[in-house]
Amino acid sequence: MLMARYRIDDEDASVSIEVTDVAGQEQELLEAFGECQAGRCSCPTDEYQKLASMDVQHTRDVIRIRLEPKAGQVLDTRQIAAYLDYPTATASDAMDDEPRGPKAAR
Repeated sequence: MLMARYRIDDEDASVSIEVTDVAGQEQELLEAFGECQAGRCSCPTDEYQKLASMDVQHTRDVIRIRLEPKAGQVLDTRQIAAYLDYPTATASDAMDDEPRGPKAAR
């Protein structure tokens, strides 16, 4: 089974994220990102509190996310990477009973 991978692009103030190889994990990942959008994030970072908006688009086996910070806020891409490690690993674990190692490639 392929593990979800992601790429983060810092574009001025906003951040774009592309999560690939999500086939079979779409629902778990979209639910995790939806919790963050709604402010009910259970991941190990508080970056979601800096968000003015979060746009999530899903096509086939790719999820694209665009993060816009609140005025005067700067998003920390290292913290965003820590956040992405959490749902991609959780979704992969839900699909696989094997002992887990690093699940997301940057």
